[in-house]
Amino acid sequence: MKAAVLRAPGASVEITAVPLHEPRAGEVEVTIAAAGVCHSDLHVVRGEWDVPTPVVLGHEGSGVVSKLGEDVTDLEIGDHVILSWVPQCEHCRYCVSGRPWQCEVVANVVAPNGVLLDGTSRWGDGFHHYLGVSSFAERVVVPRSGAIKIRRDVPLDVVAIVGCAVATGLGAVRNTAGVPPEATVGVIGCGGVGLSVIQGARLAGASRIVACDINPAKLEVATKVGATETVSDAAELSDLDFVFDAIGRIETTEAAIAALALGGAAVIVGLPPAGKTARFDPLALAEANQRILGSNYGSIDPQQDIPWIIDLYKAEMLDLDTLISGRRPLEEAADALEDLAAGRTLRTLLTMDGGRS
Repeated sequence: MKAAVLRAPGASVEITAVPLHEPRAGEVEVTIAAAGVCHSDLHVVRGEWDVPTPVVLGHEGSGVVSKLGEDVTDLEIGDHVILSWVPQCEHCRYCVSGRPWQCEVVANVVAPNGVLLDGTSRWGDGFHHYLGVSSFAERVVVPRSGAIKIRRDVPLDVVAIVGCAVATGLGAVRNTAGVPPEATVGVIGCGGVGLSVIQGARLAGASRIVACDINPAKLEVATKVGATETVSDAAELSDLDFVFDAIGRIETTEAAIAALALGGAAVIVGLPPAGKTARFDPLALAEANQRILGSNYGSIDPQQDIPWIIDLYKAEMLDLDTLISGRRPLEEAADALEDLAAGRTLRTLLTMDGGRS
């Protein structure tokens, strides 16, 4: 089967044949319909995050269940699923306490080692999984908890972006920050995640939603999906109840903190290169009763929140189509990543005909 592979940090992404073993107990095979191209994939390609290689890229996607491992009784072959890059173990202290986005096994085994929950890979020839997903492939094997069953009356080559960008953005507003009605919100960065934050703020009933991006075309999209104001410089943001950094650069994180009103919260959603540090004045933060919140995967419970997001889309309360810049075949994965790096696209979908329905 074909997959987009990175053999070493900084190397060219190549399409190659990779062996895929059968799903084991508690796992399923999914035939991929579409996979979203995300900045997290760029971090890996550039060597900014330490990921075992060679690795099959991709962590956002949708597809159809094609095989069931032993003990999987709540999915059937033919079910439509969204892939989750936090395939929670369901047994660690965080999963048991209702915080599956902090699953210890995902954090300590799956992500750093390029494996599945049991510590091994279903890819042959020494290939690794990326975040337990590896959606840049025709088929994948994932843990049962990483395949979220959804309704069948939505297009798989649209809802694929829910698995990362949309869940992260909406979740950051609803779960991490708990934005209340009439709050004022700033969003730095209007890519797929930032635009989803804007939509989350709109759904929450925010009174002001100020979008910030240096790209005028992205600001136009931000207005379309719910921003009430736009600015091109983060220094123009001020006196806001919540500011979401959807980029993850040091300067944008610092700008988010600086733009807060009394009692405000800066929510760090975008992920920077490893090892970077930001500066802030802790005395000013304490005196103003402000907060800095980290948001991993929007603090979502994938089993509950992803179907909820799909229902919002079906009810026409959430715009996913506008977030999709275009579609490319799997063979053009490297070109799609280059477009994203150059700021020419929001979310490009890599589509695999075998999984579309």
